[in-house]
Amino acid sequence: MVQLAPVPFDILIGRMFRELKEKKSIFDLPAQRFVAAYPGHDLSVAFRGRRAATPFGPAAGPHTQMAQNIALSWLAGGRVIECKTVQVNDAIEVPRPCIDMATVGYNVEWSQELTVQQSLEEYVKGAMLIEMLKASGIGASLSDTVFDMSVGYDLAGIRSAKVRGFLDGMLDATAVVDRLRSQIPSQYGKFRDLPFPTRISDSLTLSTFHGCPPNEIEGIVAHLIGDVGLDVVIKLNPTLLGREALDAILRDRLGYHDIVVPDRAFADDATWPEVVDLIGRLAPFAAGREKSLGVKFSNTLVVENTSGFFPASEPVMYLSGPPLHPLAIALVARFRNTFGDRVPVSFSGGIDEGNFADAVGLGLKPVTVCSDFLKFGGYRRGWRYFGDLVKRMDAVGAKDIEVFTLHAHGQAEAALADLGLSADRDARCRAALAAGGDPRQAAGDAFAAWVSAARVRNSAVYAERAIADRRYGAAENATPPKKIGSSLVLFDCLTCDKCIPVCPNDANFSFSVPVGETPVERLTPKGDGWALEVTGSVWVRKPHQIGAFADVCNECGHCDVLCPEDGGPYKSKPLFFGSRETFEAAPHRDGFVVEPGPEGAAMLGRFRGETVRVERTSAGVRYSGQGFDLALDPGDVAGSVSGAADGPVDLTRLRIMLPILDAVAGPGAVNYVSAGLGRGA
Repeated sequence: MVQLAPVPFDILIGRMFRELKEKKSIFDLPAQRFVAAYPGHDLSVAFRGRRAATPFGPAAGPHTQMAQNIALSWLAGGRVIECKTVQVNDAIEVPRPCIDMATVGYNVEWSQELTVQQSLEEYVKGAMLIEMLKASGIGASLSDTVFDMSVGYDLAGIRSAKVRGFLDGMLDATAVVDRLRSQIPSQYGKFRDLPFPTRISDSLTLSTFHGCPPNEIEGIVAHLIGDVGLDVVIKLNPTLLGREALDAILRDRLGYHDIVVPDRAFADDATWPEVVDLIGRLAPFAAGREKSLGVKFSNTLVVENTSGFFPASEPVMYLSGPPLHPLAIALVARFRNTFGDRVPVSFSGGIDEGNFADAVGLGLKPVTVCSDFLKFGGYRRGWRYFGDLVKRMDAVGAKDIEVFTLHAHGQAEAALADLGLSADRDARCRAALAAGGDPRQAAGDAFAAWVSAARVRNSAVYAERAIADRRYGAAENATPPKKIGSSLVLFDCLTCDKCIPVCPNDANFSFSVPVGETPVERLTPKGDGWALEVTGSVWVRKPHQIGAFADVCNECGHCDVLCPEDGGPYKSKPLFFGSRETFEAAPHRDGFVVEPGPEGAAMLGRFRGETVRVERTSAGVRYSGQGFDLALDPGDVAGSVSGAADGPVDLTRLRIMLPILDAVAGPGAVNYVSAGLGRGA
């Protein structure tokens, strides 16, 4: 089992600001892809009584598990950060691999892979990193950010002391903030006095998962609102459509005949009438306690595991991506047909740059993304979402989201007719629409009702359009990324760098090594001396190499799916641990750990379970392992070697480790390894 190890706060800070200064990027996201404000456009929305500078955010999932994920999601424009779901069982064993984005998108991971306490600290670290970025002028023009918690999956677990401690910690993180504040490196001491928020979140999106009965959902929500004092959003499942309606969309309209939704998915989940009754009871319950209740469409869809990618031990997998979009939108339309715009609706399901503005135009908030950020480009894709939204706003003369909602789906006049305004006011509103005037001024105190009516009508119109859109169909999403037929090895590959931005944890990175052929020798002790024999060579044909930071690589398999070569970067490329502790805690994973030595950087390397050590010294290197301890000059092995060995010593591992050590820990290297050596330098 792979265990994630959060990156220490001081290392995150040092890496973040040094990379920004030297490479004009943060956690491998180029600065030109940071989302900033668009002058003359107000992209903000209200969310649970707070203001979020954009309606966009990462869904609870792989992009909100660790502090660097949260910072990256924020840099990509997310201003409603939905933290990954926390549950009482924080020692789950997630199958490996667990994410498959070859076509539409499937996963078998569904909860945090950290302990509950680690999750709390990561979310606080993420919030503090954001405040430091804003204080540095990055993203400050879109400053208002809302953190939204997520917990699951049953009332007993949520009532447990462990989960209640998490909730209380998010409501008042003073102790964690104070402890982390002291860890800010001295060279960034100016940030220690920032007024970091200590109330990280007081709203929560409840992940009911699959098979949670309505009475359990009601009990959980009543507890979270009444006992804990939170605003709550209930995330609901696509099975609410019912077997007939879901199959009519997924199979008949979209053409996904190979996807099988098991009968038990419908039998175990709440039905539509049950949810309608549930919301009808809980909405006034929340209002009576001056809290808000909302819904989110939708969770992933349970389907049978027929992919051949995930372990056969998993009977089901969870569908996301393009086909989930029209399913979730159909639920939005059905819900608003029943409740109007009285209950706020959040959204997640197949969001990408092509439909983000459409979803915003429905008045959904936030509109969250997961699958699209797992495609080529990763977090870099967020920048395009906003470019398209602003372009669409300009096309209809909208400077804010509410006015855009009126125009987004062509329903402004029909929505106006629904209001039954006086003839004079109705005429003023229609004149404003026709002449490109200000509908807010024309409608006066009826503007909010007009926007509300437009949201309902927009939802129905867009639901039909989405179902009919070929881009969500099976034919458009059947082709996996191309493979070229070659296999990855330790050094050299296409160096396309596709694996770097698609990793949600920022585990993959690049480094540079000298190119050329290096002879590999074998040293054999002979009496008082040594015999040197050349046994082969190590070739490095490209200076640009790929590595993975083991502490934050959970072997999800995602980079393997998108890599043009076979073998998987996370399995084939050099793997670097952040500390001796994490290195020794994973004896089944070959890799390296770099640490300070008496005279220079030292590296431990594990090859097929056997560990050796290389240390730079003033005279050359010290190379040691099981049965040998040598000092030598790599440029003149025969003339410099000294030490002891029980028998022949193969220098292959030495020749592999030296250039890697210099590359990841030498001057100019900017990565988690070098940041760890300098502890923020």
